[in-house]
Amino acid sequence: MGRVLQFSDVHFGCEHKRACAAALDYAHATPNDLVLITGDITQKGFPDEFTAAGEWMRAMPEPRFVIVGNHDVPYWDAIARVFHPWRAFETATGFPAHDGQFCSDAVMVRGVVTARGWQARPNWSKGVIDLDQTRRAAEALRQAPIGALRILACHHPLIEMVGTPMTGDVKRGDEAALIFAEAGVDLIMTGHVHVPFAMPIPLADRCSYAVGCGTLSHRERGAPPGFNQIDWDAKTITVTALAWDGTSYRSHQVWRLPRRQDTRKATTAPSPVEPGALEKAAV
Repeated sequence: MGRVLQFSDVHFGCEHKRACAAALDYAHATPNDLVLITGDITQKGFPDEFTAAGEWMRAMPEPRFVIVGNHDVPYWDAIARVFHPWRAFETATGFPAHDGQFCSDAVMVRGVVTARGWQARPNWSKGVIDLDQTRRAAEALRQAPIGALRILACHHPLIEMVGTPMTGDVKRGDEAALIFAEAGVDLIMTGHVHVPFAMPIPLADRCSYAVGCGTLSHRERGAPPGFNQIDWDAKTITVTALAWDGTSYRSHQVWRLPRRQDTRKATTAPSPVEPGALEKAAV
């Protein structure tokens, strides 16, 4: 019924050139409903990195949807970090940093910014999610076409994965994840940790899933360069982590996830006009 290709953490400036070129070939050879790129398209936000990233993304098949990551700020420009941290990203990609979305009959994606130009804590690479933006995203996703796969895209994992090489440490992440699950979101798709994963969010039917993507850069953290292919039908969402073996992409890990059923019928889908209890509490 549908397919999304997810790429993340390409980090132009230290990208794996052969893996990136092969990823383009794979995307053009594989029919899909959307190419989704979940942030960190550059290494230090330098102009030449954004130029290279923009060229690579525009070479991808359409439709595509891109969100911003914590590396996508001008790394050494303190004024830009404070006053316009995402201007270079928006110029290079043509996508808004805040509240962007893609919608078709097959799939709806809403983007939320979890990166910040600066923070009141020492490690600015960690994540923050605003609950007002969470509410707006949940409200939009509740109105997805009946039967469409509902995806929330952000850069940092909202819930922590045991065993990953680093953490997102997202402020208010657990609360936001529960709000999205309540709103009927099928997948929260992220990057940042550079390793693939898929796990249920512990709420109600446990049919909302956190899905993480690997990297296409040389900044590997225990997993080879790769990306995700997400396929779904009426009953199952299949997440395949594809890994670069030096010559081609091969299946590295596969997760088969039971698909939530109540979003497939108008009588049981989350109300497009009435927010859930957790969403109301966040207002």
